[in-house]
Amino acid sequence: FRKMLREGKLDAQEIEVEVSAPKGGVEIMAPAGMEEMTNQLRDMFSNMASGKTSTRRVTVPEAQRLLTDDEAAKLVNEEEVRTLALERVQSGGIVFIDEIDKVAVRSGTQQGSDVSREGVQRDLLPLVEGSNVSTRYGVVKTDHILFIASGAFHLSKPSDLIPELQGRLPIRVELEALSAADLVRILQEPENALVRQYSALLASDGLTLHFTQDGVQRIAEIAQQVNERVENIGARRLHTVMERLLEEVAFVAPDGGTTALEVDAAYVDSRLKDLAQDEDLSRYIL
Repeated sequence: FRKMLREGKLDAQEIEVEVSAPKGGVEIMAPAGMEEMTNQLRDMFSNMASGKTSTRRVTVPEAQRLLTDDEAAKLVNEEEVRTLALERVQSGGIVFIDEIDKVAVRSGTQQGSDVSREGVQRDLLPLVEGSNVSTRYGVVKTDHILFIASGAFHLSKPSDLIPELQGRLPIRVELEALSAADLVRILQEPENALVRQYSALLASDGLTLHFTQDGVQRIAEIAQQVNERVENIGARRLHTVMERLLEEVAFVAPDGGTTALEVDAAYVDSRLKDLAQDEDLSRYIL
């Protein structure tokens, strides 16, 4: 029997297994200052389902997975894991706030939306200063959590934030724009790099796509040029450039007219050079 199980001869058989019933998550909202009572109520409701089991009829491979997960869950002390996680996040946690410039109030302007932006900043202020935040895993103290905020600040500047928030974010770092060399690395090095994505996409239609090094370099240079002349949107420009470069190929590839294509510098120039030099066209197309 065990030999048949190991060889997979029983995979098509269905059996009944008894596994622990999943715990139902209960969300309880309470006013500030009652976090401890909220946690106690949440634990009480979650423990009501503990010890209950359910019977399921599944195939043998699925039963093996369910029983393995069930036994592994019994080896984990959830309370100990929760306590350790809270300690770590309170002592070495990092919170990254992206696009902080979207809540900055531009100097010299005062509109209805600016009032709500300032309200968001004031809501963030106690978190950055240090306060107790109620979560589903317990109360988190933010006194020793590192807060990092970033923003493009095209239409505003860091000094447009309220003074109290500026004082809680004292270290400012200005990043340089991405160079052509940076864009080349972005095109090639990530696991899901754009050149790999487009190669795999067109390979599904029977087209073998090969990017030469000078072709990748030329794509990066055109993306950098358009960023400098039109608007600097960083690596996002590579998506629009690649889409425009391979638009026609992707359209005709399912017809099977071409089985291989080499994307070199000459091919990139033939498709994008004139378009990239026309600022009006590149503003709306690239």
